[in-house]
Amino acid sequence: MKHTIDVITMGCSKNLVDSERLLRQFEAIGCDFHHNPDELHGDIAVINTCGFIGDAKEESINTILELCEQKEQGNLKEVYVMGCLSERYRKELKEEIPEVDKFYGKFDWKDIISDLTAANEWSKSSCQSLSNRVLTTPKHYAYLKISEGCDRTCAYCAIPLITGRHKTRPMEEIFDEVKELVEQGTHEFQIISQELTFYGIDLYGRQAIAELIEGIAHIPGVEWIRLHYAYPARFPMDLLRVMRENKNVCNYLDIALQHISENMLSRMKRHITKQETLDLIAAFRREVPGIHLRTTLMVGFPGETAEDFEELMDFVKEARFERMGAFAYSEEEGTFAAENYQDDISDEVKQERLDQLMALQEQISSEALAQKVGQIYRIIIDRREGDYFIGRTEFDSPEVDCEVLVKATDAPLHIGRFYNARVTRTEEFDLYADII
Repeated sequence: MKHTIDVITMGCSKNLVDSERLLRQFEAIGCDFHHNPDELHGDIAVINTCGFIGDAKEESINTILELCEQKEQGNLKEVYVMGCLSERYRKELKEEIPEVDKFYGKFDWKDIISDLTAANEWSKSSCQSLSNRVLTTPKHYAYLKISEGCDRTCAYCAIPLITGRHKTRPMEEIFDEVKELVEQGTHEFQIISQELTFYGIDLYGRQAIAELIEGIAHIPGVEWIRLHYAYPARFPMDLLRVMRENKNVCNYLDIALQHISENMLSRMKRHITKQETLDLIAAFRREVPGIHLRTTLMVGFPGETAEDFEELMDFVKEARFERMGAFAYSEEEGTFAAENYQDDISDEVKQERLDQLMALQEQISSEALAQKVGQIYRIIIDRREGDYFIGRTEFDSPEVDCEVLVKATDAPLHIGRFYNARVTRTEEFDLYADII
C-alpha cells in the first residue's frame, strides 16, 4: 500500500529546511506527500512545530489538536509531532495530548522514517542522504541553513533553551549543498541561522562567516546571496568587504537590534551600547553604499519607561530602516527575564507602543519606496497572480519584504528568470514596474 503523508511546517525558515529534508526521505521510501496542504490528503500527518513565543506556541498546539480530532473522526491514521515546541515540552505534550502517536524534538526527527517503516513494514532500502532536500519554495530560490543553535544569552530569548549551543556546519558540506541545488536550477540563496555572525567559532576557532559567504559567491550559477539573522555585538566587519566586492552578495542585511536605550540594551543583555549600535549602522551605510537594512525591535520589555520608548521612536526616525518588524515582549519561562524581572508593562501599553512604532515605520517605508520611482532594478520573477507577474529586487527577501508587480500583458516573462525593470509607481508596500 502506498501511503500519503501531509507535512505541516510552522514557524521560521529554519524549520522549513528540516521539513524539506524530511520530505526527501518520504520520497525515498516511496510515499506520496503534500506540504502545507489546504486540506488533508493523506492518512498520516506530521507537524513541524514552533515554540518561539506565546502566539507561535498556541498556534502549534491548536494545529496538533485539530489533527488529533481528524484522527478521532477517522480521517487520519497517525499523527506525529516534531520541532521546537516538542523539543522543549515533550514530556508535558505527551501527558496532555496522548492522541499523538509519537513526539520528536528539534534534532531526533530523523527517527520518524525508521519508526514509520518499522511500524508499517515500508521499504527503506532506497533512502538517500539527509543532506538532500525537496524544495517547497519555487526551485529558483532556497533557504540555506549554515548552523544550528545559539550561544548568545539575551535575557528574553528561549531559543538557546530549545536549540542548544551553536553548532557550525562545515564549509565543504555547505558548498556541496549549494552546488547540488544550483544543478537543480536554484540560483538565489537565503542564508539563515539562529545567529550567522557566530558561524565558525566552534569549528574553526574564528568568525568565518565572511569566508563562507565569499566561497558561496564564487560557485558558478549563484546569482543572489542574501544574509539573515545577524547579531550586532562583535559584528565581523570583513563581511562588509565581501558584500561590497561580490556583486552576487545582495546589499541586504537582516540584523535584529531590539532596542536602542542604554537601559533596555543592558536589561536585555544585548552586550552592545547605544553608541556602538549607531557606529555600526553608520559603518554599514558607509562600507556598503545602498545597503538595505532589515531589523527587528521589541517594545514592552520589563522596565521599559516612556522615555525609553520615545528614545526608540527617535532612533527609528533617524535610522530610517528600509525594512523593520516589531513585536511586543512575551515572557518565556526559563529565560533570565522571566526569572529575574516582573512583566510590568500592561498588554494595552505594549500594543499601543507597538502600533505607534509600526505606524512610524509605515511612513518611513512609504517614503523610501517613493524614492524608487523612475529607478531601474534587476528583479527576479517568483510567480504569476492574475494579471501580474510578481517579482523582487535584491533588496527584498521572499515572503517578508516588498514585491514588484509587472503587468502580465506587457511582456512574456518566465518564473525564476531575471529582468531589468523600471519602477513606475508605488502602492502600500509594493512597487509597480515595466520591463525594459
